[in-house]
Amino acid sequence: MFFCIACPVGPYYKTGFNAVSLKAETELVRAWPGGVGAYKVGSNYGPTVLAQKRALDEGFQQVLWLFGPDHQITEVGTMNVFIYWMNGHGRTQLITPPLDGTILPGVTRDSILQIARRWNEFEVTEGVVTMGELERAVAEGRVLEMFGSGTASVIAPIKMIRYGDADLHIPLDMKDKKAQAGPLATRLWKTLTDIQYGKEQFDDWSIVIN
Repeated sequence: MFFCIACPVGPYYKTGFNAVSLKAETELVRAWPGGVGAYKVGSNYGPTVLAQKRALDEGFQQVLWLFGPDHQITEVGTMNVFIYWMNGHGRTQLITPPLDGTILPGVTRDSILQIARRWNEFEVTEGVVTMGELERAVAEGRVLEMFGSGTASVIAPIKMIRYGDADLHIPLDMKDKKAQAGPLATRLWKTLTDIQYGKEQFDDWSIVIN
């Protein structure tokens, strides 16, 4: 017997394609090296329920998971995470945590990396970023945008992170104070959705039929 279940779809977050706020989890750990952090299994999500409930109760949409004594950024509960900034060497860079076995190797994550590298307009890399480094970059005005990516959310701009007692306010659009998404997040979201809906062709991912 074969069952087909259909249901309506829409934005993953109630905020739609608007910026979300995150709570950086400094007490609990989502995944450890050598574990199942890189796999879609129940044990990968069960331990996150308590932290997610706390974050929701405090008015945040999601949890930003950290690892290690230096609080390395890993991923958001439902998304991989990207930082668009001026790095410590003064270069414009899009960086996302590396696939070290503790985070999910998201398809949307990989798509963003491929698209951004094809544009060849800024440095695109995978590397470790700690909360201390992010905190300093925000204070120095070097963070341009930050966003999450996932199958359900596609692109979700990030506007604020609660880290301990501090609120790190992430820029969205420097030219439009009312904007809920930065230029890069908006451009990537449009490119991805245009590819998904057959409006744009990219390599052999899809073919546009007129």
